[in-house]
Formats: sequence, C-alpha cells, structure tokens
Amino acid sequence: MTNPDTDGGSGTDDYTGSVTPGGDTDVRELDDLVIRKIAVSDMSNNVYLLTCRRTGEQLLIDAADDPTRIAALVREGSGSLDALVTTHQHWDHVRALKDVVDAFHPRTHAGADDADALPVRPDVRLAHGDTVRFGEVELDVVHLRGHTPGSVALAYADPSPGGRTHLFTGDSLFPGGIGNTKNPGQSFDSLIEDVTTRVFDVYDDDTWVYPGHGDDTTLGVERPHLGEWRERGW
Repeated sequence: MTNPDTDGGSGTDDYTGSVTPGGDTDVRELDDLVIRKIAVSDMSNNVYLLTCRRTGEQLLIDAADDPTRIAALVREGSGSLDALVTTHQHWDHVRALKDVVDAFHPRTHAGADDADALPVRPDVRLAHGDTVRFGEVELDVVHLRGHTPGSVALAYADPSPGGRTHLFTGDSLFPGGIGNTKNPGQSFDSLIEDVTTRVFDVYDDDTWVYPGHGDDTTLGVERPHLGEWRERGW
C-alpha cells in the first residue's frame, strides 16, 4: 500500500487495497457504496465490485479473468450484476468478459475508441464527461488517452460529510507513474497530458486511486512526482 492513510471519509473502513490472486476480498464500506476488490490471474489484475447500499444494484469494473471467482465476488454482494465497465481493451482485462456477461446479463460499458476491439461489444460507448449510474450511485467518466485510445477512469465523489473521491484508473495511473506507453499505438505525451489535466488538475490530494494492477495510492502521494514522470518519459 503506497499510502498508509486508510480513512475513507465515511462509513467503517478497514480497507487496505492489498489483494493477491486466490486471496480474500478486500472490502471498503462507505455510507452509500460498498467497494470490493480482488486480484485474479498470474498478471494480478484487479477486479472491483461496487454495490449501491440503498438498492443493492451492482457494477463490476474489469472482468479480467477467472469467471468463477468473479461470480463468487458478485454473490458476496447482492448477487445480481446490473452494470459492467471495461476500462480498456487489453486482453488481460477482458478474458472473463463474455462469460460474466453470459452469466449475469449486465448493461455493458466501455470507452468508445476501444469498444470495437472488445470480445463483447458494449451496450454503451463512453466519452469524456459521461456518467454511469447504477442504483443511486453515479460515476463520472474520465477519458485518458495514451495507454489505449479509449481507456477510461471512473470517479465516485462520496457525498457523505468528509467523503473523498474514489477514482478507478485501469492501467492509466498507478503508484509511481502512468501506464505503459512503449508499444506501437501508445503515446506517453497523450497519457501524461490527460492524467495531468483530467485527473491531477481536477481532483484533490485526498482522491483515492484504485489501479488495474497492484496496490492503491492517493493523488497526494503521487502529485509531487509528476515532473519526474515527464522528465523520464514513462
């Protein structure tokens, strides 16, 4: 865990953000939303299940792998899956997508510029500034270009007193830097620009970052290093 502060700003919170494939679910309980995190596969992909406390409706972020484990995660919540968001098109984030959709029939979402590359075409093609709603929970869509053309992050602004923003970044932002941009079709300049202007310039230091692999962080921990990232070029 990059940031030792585990106070979510509302609700009860023993959440750490550290999970391992085959390990237990880590659970963060906010006043209006429950966030569950697991890791799957030998690539340690993070999968997140969000549950609206008031309605029981649920949204999954990245059906990366291991549909059996994901189904168990869904049952740890309300048992239904109403929405699914794929953060980006890369194969390691979509291996269980078809199986999960076939099992639960959620309304599917993905960035417009990645949609046609997915094994299941999304019901909703997302653009920057859109919102995704399930139950009484609303997530803001942040388009982050560079790791893939259509990568999206999702931001939940906790409305509770003292609540912080919770930002699910896929492979666009991690503890210690932005996502990989070394392969053909990727762009460091685009990603660092979008992460700067659409994330760090918009959200405050308390914003909690849930990445596509590994431990969590906060924008406050990462902000001082933006210049270093620009200088090193990755």
